[in-house]
Amino acid sequence: MRIIKLAVIAAIFSGLFGCASGAKVENMAVMKKASTSYPEQIQQNIGVENVIGGQETNPLWSSEISNDDFKEALKQSLNAQGLLAEDAQYEMEVQLVNVDQPIFGMNFTVTTEIRYILRNKQDQSIVMDEKISAPFTAGVGDAFVGVERLRLANEGSAKHNIEILLEKLNTLNIDTQAISLAE
Repeated sequence: MRIIKLAVIAAIFSGLFGCASGAKVENMAVMKKASTSYPEQIQQNIGVENVIGGQETNPLWSSEISNDDFKEALKQSLNAQGLLAEDAQYEMEVQLVNVDQPIFGMNFTVTTEIRYILRNKQDQSIVMDEKISAPFTAGVGDAFVGVERLRLANEGSAKHNIEILLEKLNTLNIDTQAISLAE
């Protein structure tokens, strides 16, 4: 009888709390094409080099954003905008500076703080160096289970961060006089 009670309690806890899963690439990527065009210099001319600062998810603890998953979401987002290239003139380095997550609550607000450095590969000059902070809230209506709600908040915050990056890239002013080929 005692074993049955323990099994029932374990099943209830598993159903209520579940196991944590990492942020999913498809939920972080921005696939909607911007209505305006990006500066000509960066169209099909950005590569994503390094992504650091992310964390792997421990299924027994909490959902996280891994370097590899964020890098893939960023690459898919840049590709959807017509900005990604394998052999690009500009390379982007990314640092997940902070992912502020709640420990518990009904509504989970996650804020990602991510630094993006866009560098000209020819002369190593920095074209853009931006730290973007983006909050996103997932509530009980989005997911009843806490670990699922946290994953959704992580994904939403990362996606919102990429959306802000794309807006900044859209307004980027690259001085073409400063960019020249060596003869």
